[in-house]
Formats: sequence, structure tokens, C-alpha cells
Amino acid sequence: MKELSDQLKELSDKGFIRPSSSPWGAPVLFVKKKDGSFRMCIDYRELNKLMVKNHYPLPRIDDLFDQLQGSSVYLKIDLRSGYHQLRNKQEHEEHLNLILELLKEEELYAKFSKCEFWIPKVQFLGHVIDSQGIHVDLAKIKSIKDWASPKSPMEIRL
Repeated sequence: MKELSDQLKELSDKGFIRPSSSPWGAPVLFVKKKDGSFRMCIDYRELNKLMVKNHYPLPRIDDLFDQLQGSSVYLKIDLRSGYHQLRNKQEHEEHLNLILELLKEEELYAKFSKCEFWIPKVQFLGHVIDSQGIHVDLAKIKSIKDWASPKSPMEIRL
């Protein structure tokens, strides 16, 4: 209960949530992260059954990859949303400075241990993207090739 209280206070202090008198709610649970801290997970399945669905398609993977053509410099910042991909090092540096300044002005903070700057390649949707193009991640292929064959019907279901 202490972890729940701490996380709710932090989210409230940041203005991400506010008190509500709604009769609707969703159960929460906490999952331990690699660094020992906890991630709050909210089970919205029952509420989602009552919601009106959006009627627009997810972006196609080939359209997403088309946006990355010709790029050679990447960055990763552990933000709630946002992805920036630029064409050259000078443009990359300018945008990186703008992004970091804006985050600082708005008092938004990234988890530095999860950030990577000036990396020559990036993994994206099971692919590796670098200045040579887009390639299937060889580690994914290896894991499929090394996957043990199921020996019983129960193993097939897993």
C-alpha cells in the first residue's frame, strides 16, 4: 500500500492525475523492474469493454520504415512518447539540444541510464536500422532457429 500511495502522490504532484469521484475504477498491481523499483500496472480490461473503439488503423510497418530511409544518426531517450529521427549529424545535434532544453524548461526528466546518444544503429520493431539501411535483427532469427521443438501437446500451447 505504501508503494501505491507513493506513486499516486508523485503522479498527483506532477499533475498527471487528480482526485475523482467516478464510480468507475480499475485494479492495480506492481511489477518489480530490473533496477529494483516498481512499475504500476493498471488492468483496464473491464473498462475497455465499455469504451467506444477508435476506428483508424495502426500505422503499417513499411510506412514506419520509409520514414527512416537515409538516416545515419539516432538517439534513444526513455520518454513516455516521442521519437526523433534526423538525417545528418548537424541536424541531429541541433534537435537534440532543442529537445533537452525544452525538457529542462518544462521540468521533464528522462532516465539517463536508459538514454543513448550518437549511436550508429538502433533496434526498431525487430529490425536493426543503420546508415546502410534496414535489416532483420539476426538475434531474432537465431532465437527462432534455436527454439526447441515441442515434445507434447502441452508445450505447443505455451
